[in-house]
Order: sequence, then structure tokens, then C-alpha cells
Amino acid sequence: MDRSIIHMDLDAFFVAVERKKEPKLNGLPLIVGGSSRRGVVAACSYEARKFGVHSAMPMYLAMQLCPDARVISGDMEAYSQNSHLVTEIIADKAPAFEKSSIDEFYIDATGLDRFFGTFTWAVELQKKIMKESGLPISMALSVNKLVSKVATAEFKPSAQKQIPAGTEKDFLGPLAIEKLPMVGKQTASFLYDMGVRTVATLRDMPQQFLISAFGKNGISLWNKAQGIDDSPIVSYSEQKSISTESTFETDTIDVKKLKSILIAMVEKVAFQLRDQKKLTSCLTVKIRYSNFDTETKQIHIPYTSSDHVILRVVQELFDKLYNRRMLIRLVGVRLSNLVHGNQQISLFDDTEEDINLYEAMDFIKHKHGVEKLIRATTLDVNKRVRMEMNMFKGKVTKNLIN
Repeated sequence: MDRSIIHMDLDAFFVAVERKKEPKLNGLPLIVGGSSRRGVVAACSYEARKFGVHSAMPMYLAMQLCPDARVISGDMEAYSQNSHLVTEIIADKAPAFEKSSIDEFYIDATGLDRFFGTFTWAVELQKKIMKESGLPISMALSVNKLVSKVATAEFKPSAQKQIPAGTEKDFLGPLAIEKLPMVGKQTASFLYDMGVRTVATLRDMPQQFLISAFGKNGISLWNKAQGIDDSPIVSYSEQKSISTESTFETDTIDVKKLKSILIAMVEKVAFQLRDQKKLTSCLTVKIRYSNFDTETKQIHIPYTSSDHVILRVVQELFDKLYNRRMLIRLVGVRLSNLVHGNQQISLFDDTEEDINLYEAMDFIKHKHGVEKLIRATTLDVNKRVRMEMNMFKGKVTKNLIN
């Protein structure tokens, strides 16, 4: 049996929420994002997009293209509340669903055709969401998550589209390669240099060539071009926090070493945050002294997933927390108050340079592994960890042999 996977995507979500709060904004070009010249666009209305404005664009350029646009700094609490409202509506009706970001959902409707038309059911759910939430939403149905997501984006706003089973290649073929999910600027630029501009051209390339060029991501890229996607619907559950901690073999008072370890921790959890398309607004630092006394300190900040923002706050918390000058046996970092975000980093405050930097860093980590790109200040820490792990493996091997 072919699967029936529905993708639902709230249209210009941030803008729609702002207009719901203030209806007089309807019909006006609207930009949500950092208001300073060095800020960037987090989201924009379709009226602004007609002038060439798009998300992640520098604010100064957006205002040059659309000088009459109204700029709003954004309200992540309101976005999170409205996202939760839509989630509750879907949870009440859908047999199984996945919330992939603050404004995107996948529904597994396989088997519904035995009772009534799946597409008709999806359209009815779409209408229910718009009526009860007051927000516009697009929908597409196909045999997998990949094709449904691409179809939703292709026919927005207010999309209602079905890609019949067996026509996936016909639909994807004429599209530009950047229409495929996870094909960002770096990958698209690389393919453009090879003369590859459409999915059909990418589809005809040998799989082994793509593997040699992109590593393990080459297999995923080739499958996407074929319209192949067997990824399951991951049942929705709200993750409360992301955390990491390290217990030392030898208690230490070396502040330089401790701060280097904290930097490595922040790099790890912030990458996980961006990889899951989430933002955090609460940071906690934990230390445990040699006498097992454990202390924590936390602070609320504007929503972000940027290394440099989180790192600055974590270091400040550590300086306030570590005041007993005793040996420490454990340090930890926790990110909480998580919300789904449809951007990799906090676009409200970060600059264009920040965005490009994090996109490049995450691209390299995905392609070659998280540990292949680290800050210079953590080199000694990572070497020490690897040495300790090798020593541990050597002890285990020796015991097994004996």
C-alpha cells in the first residue's frame, strides 16, 4: 500500500500572527525581524516579497527594496502560543502526526482511503485549522514527506495540492535544485558550478559521483532527486530541554580548563538546538564540588540558538556561580524553555555575517561530523578527552584479553 503523507505549513506564520493581533496590518507590506541596520529579516508578508524581500536578508537591503514596509521586532511567545493552538487541533483529528517546526506538520493518513477520501479529509482539516486558529495554512498530499513538503512550498499560499502516486519524478523534475529540502546556498552553489540547475539534471547524475562530492549527504541528495523518502512520521512529543555535563576523572580548580570545557559544551548543545530547528530562552549552568555540593544558576534571555549569544551568558553564569574556590568534579549546561523555530538561528538580533557563519559551520558539521569543526580554544580539551577515551579503551581491551 502506498503511504499517504500530508504536509501542512502555516503561511507567513510570524506575519499572520502579527496580523491576527492587529488586523489593520492586513494588506500592508510587513517585515518581522531586527530593526537595526545590521539586523536581518526573520519573516515577511507576501506583499513585501513582491519587492524581492525574503527571510535572512539584511534589513537595510530589505528597506531599500520595500521602503514602505512596516517593521515589527517579533513576539516569539505569541508565535509559540499560536503554534500550540494549531498543534492541539491537529492532535485532535490526525491518526498520527509529527511537528517538525513551529509552523510545519506532517500527518500519516495511510489507510484513510478505505473509509473516505484522504485528500477530502485533509482539505476539511485545513479548513478547520483556519477557522479555529484564524491563521492561513497550506497543505499537500503525496506518498512521502519529501514530495509533500516541496509541493506545499511550490503552491503556497493557501495550497491544496495532491501529487498522485507514481508522478513524483514528473513533479520534481522541472524544479530548481534549491527547492529540495536541505539544499542550501552552499550545496546549490556547488551544483551550479557543475552546471546542475534542475532536479531532473541532478537525478541523472551517478550516485557515486555525488557521494564523492558530498560524502554521506550525497546518498540523501540522490534519493531526494529521485523522489525517494522512506522517513517515518515521528510521533510528536514536546522536548523540555537539551543538556550536557562532564564529570572529571580528577577534580580540578583550573578555571581556564573549566571554561574551555564549557565552550565545547555550548558548541555541542547549540548545534543540537539548530539541528532540531529550536530556540531557547533559558540557560542553566551547573557545577558540583569535590565534596558533592551541587549548585546551579539560570537566567532567561531572548530566544536564540546562536553559539556566541549562549556562550557569553554561560560564561557570565559560571563566573557568578563559582565563588567558593574549591575543587570541581562536574560542570554542565542546560538549555530549556524550548520552542520550535523555522530558522537555524535567532534572526531577530543576529547579523547577516552571523547567519552566513552558522550556515557554513553547520554545513561542515553535517557533512564531516560535529567534532571536525571546533573553536581553537577547545583544542586542548578535545585532545585530552580523546586521549582519556583511548586510554579507557586500552584498559578495557587489556582486561578482555586477560
